[in-house]
Amino acid sequence: MVKITISLEEETLQFLDRCANGNRSSYINSLLSQQRRQALEAETIAALLKDAEDPEYLEEIAIWDSVVGDGIDATE
Repeated sequence: MVKITISLEEETLQFLDRCANGNRSSYINSLLSQQRRQALEAETIAALLKDAEDPEYLEEIAIWDSVVGDGIDATE
Protein backbone atom coordinates (compact mmCIF):
# COMPACT_ATOMS: atom_id res chain seq x y z
CA MET A 1 0.00 0.00 0.00
CA VAL A 2 1.01 3.55 -0.67
CA LYS A 3 0.49 6.20 1.98
CA ILE A 4 -0.79 9.60 0.87
CA THR A 5 -1.93 12.80 2.52
CA ILE A 6 -5.22 14.43 1.58
CA SER A 7 -7.08 17.52 2.76
CA LEU A 8 -10.72 17.29 3.78
CA GLU A 9 -13.25 19.80 4.96
CA GLU A 10 -14.05 19.41 8.66
CA GLU A 11 -17.61 18.23 8.02
CA THR A 12 -16.38 15.68 5.49
CA LEU A 13 -13.85 14.32 7.98
CA GLN A 14 -16.53 14.03 10.65
CA PHE A 15 -18.74 12.14 8.22
CA LEU A 16 -15.84 9.86 7.30
CA ASP A 17 -15.16 9.12 10.96
CA ARG A 18 -18.84 8.29 11.57
CA CYS A 19 -18.96 5.91 8.61
CA ALA A 20 -15.49 4.34 8.78
CA ASN A 21 -15.86 2.54 12.12
CA GLY A 22 -12.30 3.40 13.06
CA ASN A 23 -10.64 2.43 9.78
CA ARG A 24 -10.56 5.39 7.41
CA SER A 25 -8.22 3.72 4.93
CA SER A 26 -10.37 0.63 4.56
CA TYR A 27 -13.52 2.70 4.15
CA ILE A 28 -11.98 4.99 1.52
CA ASN A 29 -10.45 2.01 -0.32
CA SER A 30 -13.84 0.32 -0.37
CA LEU A 31 -15.58 3.42 -1.72
CA LEU A 32 -12.97 3.98 -4.41
CA SER A 33 -12.98 0.31 -5.45
CA GLN A 34 -16.76 0.45 -5.82
CA GLN A 35 -16.53 3.67 -7.84
CA ARG A 36 -13.81 2.15 -10.02
CA ARG A 37 -15.96 -0.93 -10.73
CA GLN A 38 -18.91 1.28 -11.64
CA ALA A 39 -16.76 3.40 -13.97
CA LEU A 40 -15.32 0.29 -15.65
CA GLU A 41 -18.80 -1.16 -16.05
CA ALA A 42 -20.05 2.08 -17.64
CA GLU A 43 -17.05 2.18 -20.00
CA THR A 44 -17.61 -1.47 -20.97
CA ILE A 45 -21.30 -0.90 -21.66
CA ALA A 46 -20.50 2.19 -23.75
CA ALA A 47 -17.95 0.22 -25.79
CA LEU A 48 -20.40 -2.65 -26.33
CA LEU A 49 -23.13 -0.24 -27.45
CA LYS A 50 -20.69 1.38 -29.87
CA ASP A 51 -19.72 -2.04 -31.25
CA ALA A 52 -23.40 -2.95 -31.64
CA GLU A 53 -23.80 0.00 -34.02
CA ASP A 54 -20.65 -0.72 -36.06
CA PRO A 55 -21.56 -2.53 -39.30
CA GLU A 56 -18.01 -3.85 -39.82
CA TYR A 57 -17.91 -5.29 -36.30
CA LEU A 58 -21.35 -6.87 -36.70
CA GLU A 59 -20.28 -8.43 -40.01
CA GLU A 60 -17.15 -9.88 -38.38
CA ILE A 61 -19.20 -11.31 -35.50
CA ALA A 62 -21.63 -12.89 -37.98
CA ILE A 63 -18.72 -14.58 -39.76
CA TRP A 64 -17.36 -15.96 -36.48
CA ASP A 65 -20.84 -17.10 -35.43
CA SER A 66 -21.12 -19.12 -38.63
CA VAL A 67 -17.98 -21.13 -37.80
CA VAL A 68 -18.58 -21.69 -34.10
CA GLY A 69 -19.43 -25.35 -34.55
CA ASP A 70 -16.81 -26.16 -37.20
CA GLY A 71 -14.94 -29.35 -36.41
CA ILE A 72 -17.21 -30.39 -33.58
CA ASP A 73 -18.86 -33.76 -34.03
CA ALA A 74 -22.12 -33.87 -32.08
CA THR A 75 -21.86 -37.66 -31.73
CA GLU A 76 -18.56 -37.59 -29.84
